Formats: sequence, C-alpha cells, structure tokens
Amino acid sequence: MDQGNSGNERTINGRAAIVIAVIAGIVANVIPNFLATFFDLPLYLDTVGTISAAILAGLFPGILIAVITCVICGVYNNYSIYFTLIGALIALSTYALTKNDGLKKKTGVIRLILILSLIGGVLGTLVQWMLLGRVQFDAVAESTESLVRLTGIGHVPSSVVVSIGLNLVDKGICAGIAIAVCHFMPERIKKALLKGGWRQKPLTNEEFRDLLYRTRGKKTSMQKKISVMLSIVVLSLTGILCVISLNLYFENVKKEYTENARSAAFFASSVVDADMVERYLREGRKAPGYDETESLLYKIRDNSQGVEFLYIVKIKQDGCHFVFDLNSEDTEAYSPGEVIEFEEAFIPYLPDLYEGKAIPPIESNDAFGWLLTAYTPIRDGNGKTVAYAAADVSMKYLSGFAFDFITKIVLIFSGFFITILVYGIWFTRYSFVYPVGSMTAVTKGFISQKDDQKTLDKKTGKLTSLDIHTGDEIEELYESISRMATGIDEQIRELRYYASSTAQMQNGLIMTMADMVENRDSDTGAHIQKTAAYVRIILEGLKKKGYYHEKLSSKYISDVVMSAPLHDVGKINIPDAILNKPGKLTDEEYEIMKTHTTAGKQIIENAINKVQGENYLKEARNMAAYHHERWDGKGYPEGLREEVIPLSARVMAVADVFDALASPRIYKPAFPFEKAIGIIEEGSGTQFDPKCVEVFLESLDEVKAVLKKYHEG
Repeated sequence: MDQGNSGNERTINGRAAIVIAVIAGIVANVIPNFLATFFDLPLYLDTVGTISAAILAGLFPGILIAVITCVICGVYNNYSIYFTLIGALIALSTYALTKNDGLKKKTGVIRLILILSLIGGVLGTLVQWMLLGRVQFDAVAESTESLVRLTGIGHVPSSVVVSIGLNLVDKGICAGIAIAVCHFMPERIKKALLKGGWRQKPLTNEEFRDLLYRTRGKKTSMQKKISVMLSIVVLSLTGILCVISLNLYFENVKKEYTENARSAAFFASSVVDADMVERYLREGRKAPGYDETESLLYKIRDNSQGVEFLYIVKIKQDGCHFVFDLNSEDTEAYSPGEVIEFEEAFIPYLPDLYEGKAIPPIESNDAFGWLLTAYTPIRDGNGKTVAYAAADVSMKYLSGFAFDFITKIVLIFSGFFITILVYGIWFTRYSFVYPVGSMTAVTKGFISQKDDQKTLDKKTGKLTSLDIHTGDEIEELYESISRMATGIDEQIRELRYYASSTAQMQNGLIMTMADMVENRDSDTGAHIQKTAAYVRIILEGLKKKGYYHEKLSSKYISDVVMSAPLHDVGKINIPDAILNKPGKLTDEEYEIMKTHTTAGKQIIENAINKVQGENYLKEARNMAAYHHERWDGKGYPEGLREEVIPLSARVMAVADVFDALASPRIYKPAFPFEKAIGIIEEGSGTQFDPKCVEVFLESLDEVKAVLKKYHEG
C-alpha cells in the first residue's frame, strides 16, 4: 500500500511538472512573438518553449505547446493558426534529434538548427504563398526582389532561400535559449518531467530496448494496433469534418453570391428606363441616356461581390436581344440589338420568360463557363415586362474560394491531427502498452524448473517493483498478478521445503536399508559410501567428456548417486553362512550368492509400485539387478551386453569391482592400489564399459582421496 501511495505521489508530481512546463513553454513562445510582432521585427521567436519542452518533457508536451501557441498568437496575428503543422513538425524534429543525447556534440546542435530552419523556411514560405500570395514580412519581400533581379529565378524559390536564411537566425536564437534552459535546469526537475508520463516505475534503457525488441516485427503488436486505430479514427474524423465544413461553406457562399446576383439584377432593373428599351435596341449608344445608364450599371456590377457579368436583354422568340452588356477582362461585350440563341439551361424557363414572369436563379455550364444567373423583370408603367436585367456569378470564383477554404482547413486540422494522434499514442503507451509489456516481460517464464528459490524470489520482487498505478483495470490486473505471483512464490518455497524434507527422509531410508545389508556383511568396510563416491566421479567424468550427453542430466546423476547405496540390497536374502563365509564359496553357494541381484530387483520393484515409480528407485533397481552384468555379455543374471546394460549399472560395475579389489575382505586382503587399477584397466571392453574405465582412470587423484578418507577412518 505504501508503495502504491508513493507511486501515485510521484505521478502527481510528474504531471504537475509537465503542466507547469507546458504553461511556461507557451509563455516562452507567445511573449517573444508578441514583442517581435509589436516592433515589426522580421522574426518569429515562437519556438523557445516548444524546443525546450520537446527536449525535457518529450514529444507530446512539445507539440501541445506549439499548437496552443499558434492558437493564442492568432489573437493578434490572423495567420498564426495556419502554422500549427509547422510547429508540430518542429517539436517532432527536436524530439527525434535530441532523445538519444543528440545535443552532446556541437554537430548535433548545428544539425538541429539547420533542420528546424529548413522546416520553418520551406514550409513556412509555402504556407504564406498559399494564403497571402506573397511572403509575410516586407523585409523578406524586398530581399526576395533583390535576389530575383540578381539571379533571375522565380519569386517563390527566391523567397524560400531568403526565408531559410531568416529562419537560421530565428531558430538559432530560439534553439540557443532552449539549450541553455535545458543545461541549467535542476536535475530533480528534469527527472520529474521525464517521469511525468509514466504510470509505473520508469523502464531502464535496457528494459526499454528489450520491450521494443520483443514487439519489433510483430504485425499484431499492441502498439501497432493502437497506432493504426488512432490514425484511422483521427483521419476519418478530420476528413469528415473537412467535407462537412467545405459543403457548409460552399452552400453558404453560394447562397450569399446568389443574393448578390439577385441584388445586382434588381438594382440594374431599377436604373434602366423601361420606356427607352426599344429605342436603346434600335439606336444603341446614340439613344439619349444610354451612356449614363451604362455607367450606372458598371457601378452596380463593380460593387456587387462575385458578379462577373451584368447585362440587359429582351427575350423574343428568336433569342436574347442585348440592350446593355458590360465589358469584362476575358470577354467582349455584345452590341445593342445583337441576338444570341438561348442556352440549354434556360430552355425549361422560356415559357415564363416569354410571358415576362420572374424566374428563379439558373445554374449553367456552357460556352460562357460555370455561371449562376439571376433574372429580374424590367416593367413599364403598365406593368408589362419589356426586358430582363441579368447578373451572372462565376462559379469558378466559388471553386477558388472553396480551394482556399479547404487549404486553410487542412493547415489548421493537420496540426491538431498530429497533436491528437501523438497524444493518443503517448497516452496508450504509458497507460497501456508499457504497463502490459512490462508485466508480460516479467511474468514470461516466471516459473521454470531450472530456477532456484533465490531466482524465483528475484523475479517476484521485480514484478512487485513495477509499481504500476494507472488507476484503472490495468492496475487491478497488475495487483492481482502481483498477489498471485507472491502466493505462488510462497507456495513453491513451502513445496521445496517439503520436497527437501522428503528427499532427506528418502535418503535416510535408503541409507538405513543399505546399512541393514552392510551390517550383515562383516567386511564391506563403508562399501556403500565409497561406491557412491566412485559412481559420482565416473558420472561427472562422462558428462565432462561429452559421453552419453543425452542421458547425463543433472537430475539423472543425482538420482543414480542417491540410489547407489541400494545396489546390494538383495543380499538381505542371502544366508549369513554364505554372506560371511571366510573361504571360497562352493558352486552351489555361489549360485545362491548370485541371486542377490534378482532379489534386489524384486525388492526395489515392490518399492517402486508403492511410490509410483520415482526415478531414483528405477535407477536403484537397474543397479541392483545388473551391476554384475559384463560388457562382453558373460555376466549375470541375464547375460546382457554392451549398451543394453543400463548406464547406471555399467558405472556401478566399475565402482563395485574396484572397491572389492582395493578393500580388505574376510576372504582376502586389500590389493595394492596399482594392482587394483591394473585389473580395472584390463577389464575395459570385456568386463566394463570402456568409456567408464577411461574417465575412472583419468580421475585417479579423486579416487585416491576417497580411499584415503574411508580407509584412514
């Protein structure tokens, strides 16, 4: 509980540090920019906070500061809102170039300034040309003109070059201040900013690399799924909003321009003398008042936004008879009395036009282009329609306005799109991906047969030290897994204790059984202890040489050594007179003595059936039954040969015979060490497994140590 509280406290402190850093970064951006604007300096000075935050706090705080800065600066600079994309890219570039200590070398600082200057110079100039049709600063415009005259290249490339130079100064100043701020920032604040996003104990660089390595190349990794999902959602929302905004804008502008056309046509109809229409048709400019009326019509057209054509026509069966037609930049005006055929879009309205009725605005796309036309009847004193005043709005202007509008929408939304996307990825990484990934890394292979209790305790401690505090289901899952892992750790500790106790009890029983046999044999002289030691020496020698590697696991060696004392357990059935006879056994007595192998096998098989076949008892059975078999097949009780004989029995054969030779018996004295070794060596390949003899002979120092220990004792 205390650990969780401390984790929450660290999170609060980290979050508070990030909030303060964002506010300070916005202030550090806005105030210098406002002063530069107020004093009309050809500089922006609006990226100090962005660069500082991207270096100290990470990508999302840097982008957030950049976007909010553009919004606030829009209060006194109408075009600032359109630079959100550039601000976001500056934060992104700064983060990418500095996240791996990219500022430790001077080349890193120079590279940062150059790249930020290119982003600001190239993209900033293109945005200015798209929005303003020129560059923003007069000083840049003058320098551009000078460069155009000097080099002959176009205005846009020249302005880009000049703007890059300007941004080198601007971004150099901002980056220099930001780097100085980062350098003198207290370490505790730096650590608080770096930990602010974490909802757990921060990963070390090694743990972070391991997490990235495990997710790299996975098509279905959690982080990729979330990133793709967020990208699709944000792009879809952005696209839908852009389409809806464009449609609404287009409809509103179209409605506005339709009203402008109606108004222009109405005012035109009011300035034309209906009684003079016929005379205007016949005499044209010679008619009294024609020029004055035309001048009024020009004023009406020029003051009607969006109206491209304004004219007066008389509708007759043979077509449109022009009374007035105003010149435009692209078309020649029709002369008074000139007749043209009706356009296709007007044909449905001809009956009403012939009767002099009012008609709704007509949208057409013909030889004159894509137009929206408003007609207003010109009536004489008797109310009869003698002509129509017509105003045309060119829809290409609406398309141009729509393009400008969508450009602005894209520029605005692009910055917000990046902000939302980065926030989504940033949030899911720290609240979902990293916690789940950390739990996965720690719990993967949590329980392994190769782990001792100390290793398991270390894994459990590593899991509980993650300190995940997301405040949601992830935290609940972590707490459940931690409790479960701690419980499993304790249970395994108890099981290992019981297993150890059971193993000690089993060893005790084995030694008790072996001692019962040995106590009946008057001259074995610690035979079971010595043979067990020789067995261990041979098995470890075989493993070291790589012999029988598929068989010689640590568990197998432990089982064989532990059960070696039972190899003569069958002697418990041999009568004392035969077992302790001081002289040579008769043939009949020898046959009885040989039965200790089959008796031992039966005794241990009965034990196996009761304890459900523990491995160490299986090897005890093999040694008890077959330790008198020979490599050449001349042994007993079954006459097995070579590797058909169980490996444990082949090892015991060497150990048993050597101890019998090197130790005194009731029927003989102990052979000298060299003679005993010589007999073992002679039996290689006939009586004994050659590999067992080989490793035994290579370990004579250890063999002598065993002999010395027990013979001196």
